[in-house]
Amino acid sequence: MTKHLLLASFFTACVLQADPSGAVHCGRLLDVRSGTYVADALVVFQNGVVTSVGPASRVSLPAGVTPVDLSGAVCLPGLIDVHDHLTANPEHAGYQSLGISVPRQALTGAANARKTLMAGFTGVRNVGAAGFTDVALRDAINAGDVPGPRMFVSGPPLGITGGHCDEDLLAPEFHFRADGVADGPWAARAKVRENIKYGVDLIKVCASGGVLSKGDLPGAPQYTFEELQAIADEAHKLGRKVAAHAHGTQSIKDSIRAGIDSIEHSSLIDDEGIALAKQHGTYLVFDIYNDDYILKEGLKAGMLPESIEKEKGIGKLQRQNFRHAYLSGTKMAFGTDGGVYPHGDNARQFAIMVEYGMKPLEAIQAATVNAADLVGWAGKAGVVAPGSYADLIAVNGDPLEDVKVLERVRFVMKGGEVYRNEQQPVLAAAGRR
Repeated sequence: MTKHLLLASFFTACVLQADPSGAVHCGRLLDVRSGTYVADALVVFQNGVVTSVGPASRVSLPAGVTPVDLSGAVCLPGLIDVHDHLTANPEHAGYQSLGISVPRQALTGAANARKTLMAGFTGVRNVGAAGFTDVALRDAINAGDVPGPRMFVSGPPLGITGGHCDEDLLAPEFHFRADGVADGPWAARAKVRENIKYGVDLIKVCASGGVLSKGDLPGAPQYTFEELQAIADEAHKLGRKVAAHAHGTQSIKDSIRAGIDSIEHSSLIDDEGIALAKQHGTYLVFDIYNDDYILKEGLKAGMLPESIEKEKGIGKLQRQNFRHAYLSGTKMAFGTDGGVYPHGDNARQFAIMVEYGMKPLEAIQAATVNAADLVGWAGKAGVVAPGSYADLIAVNGDPLEDVKVLERVRFVMKGGEVYRNEQQPVLAAAGRR
């Protein structure tokens, strides 16, 4: 039997053999809200939801359940990345992207969903995918067809003609427009309605120029305030949040004033933008790890030379502004722009967040309770508590002392299903021998 057939058989077996009840025995369990550990902790769940958690001496096991033994490990909630692109790979950048079909992007997403889950990220907000490939991937994961994190998806991002979220690599005679192009407030409202029609969970909008696009500047405004306001109003009216790609100072402030829920990248935010974010309760999402990858590997991956130059001008400023926004007390959630760097390396951003001012616990909170709050999963994800999803990871070592241990996750459970357990050579559903 080939390796791929063995993996397929394993994942099928996990679904078919899943026991509705189970438990995990942790050496220590991190309460991410308080920053304290529960020693010798037992997490009990049923039908994928935690029913009780606490010291093993005080928690009763259901009859017939044998806990997964993680008594030598530190456990914490599954991590959440709120800015990911599972259907994209870094080597699909620049002109190489023109050879990647929509069906191929969907299959790429299936592979990357597994990598991301195995890295300990049991939740992802996917902000931008062509052809509603992220909607299809979310639905396939939910149906148990492929392994992957919980997904909260935007579908095609909205953008202006010729902007960061249009396609500027083709000659004029192709007359090509990206899926999400909409100019003017009413056209933008119509595009919001169309995306929701086809199953998205949130709206992504490109408010400013970007780094990896051709012919624009990251700091330049693209959508106007009136267009952003129309998009936010229409999305909120239909029960969806909005995420704005906004590197530029003016676009950040326009997006916040328009009522948009999160600012992605936030690279050139100024004091007024920080004050507005605090006033409106807007989340800032700084993808401060991928600067390292772009500058070191970007050209080899096929990124445009002009993109490398743009990153040289903005990467360090973004990190400095991350520090300033953090010290100013803004709300922050963990987002990495996965797909710009290789999927599965999401946790490398924790060390950069700590280097630029955060305490390890605060960086972890950005990827758990804060991320869950932004997505709309508060109380369900990002915590291990009665009523939450049974999403749990484990590491060797103390992440509050060395946050880099999160780069080496050795146990992953999502909804009570164990997908990774380096202590047991044959993985099985939690609670089963």
